[in-house]
Amino acid sequence: MENLLQAPYVSETRRNHALEHASIHILSARFPGRALAGHSNPTGFFLIGELPTEHVREAVTEALTRLQNGESELAIHPSCGTNYIVSGGLAALFAFVGMLGTKNNRQRLERLPLLVLLSALAYMISQPLGPALQKQVTTDANPNGLTIVDIYPVAKNIHRIVTRA
Repeated sequence: MENLLQAPYVSETRRNHALEHASIHILSARFPGRALAGHSNPTGFFLIGELPTEHVREAVTEALTRLQNGESELAIHPSCGTNYIVSGGLAALFAFVGMLGTKNNRQRLERLPLLVLLSALAYMISQPLGPALQKQVTTDANPNGLTIVDIYPVAKNIHRIVTRA
């Protein structure tokens, strides 16, 4: 697994994902209640939200500096898609297991209380699992030579952040 995580495109995406999260943490503190989202790839990331370009530039620069200074907790974000995928995936898996062996709609209906219980259990398990997966797999809080090349708006409320490893 370590070899896969260090593969060129994967490694760059993980570092950009960490920088994206750190930037969103900083912007969220500066603009409380503002809806923000992001999407990372090997060459940088997109920030989505109603923000002036100068504020995006300042936040991304600060985020990179703080990650370089060891503030690795900035790489983990509670609203990351990883958390949603873990929660949804576990709920779907547990629901599937809960329905095994049913042959008709009546049996399925009788299992609804079990499905509610299994879904709650899946949600509880996913709470620590999602952030752990972010930390170990989907982000890399060590920028390791990552530099910011450019930051510019590409559409209304969308900024592109270009990086280089």
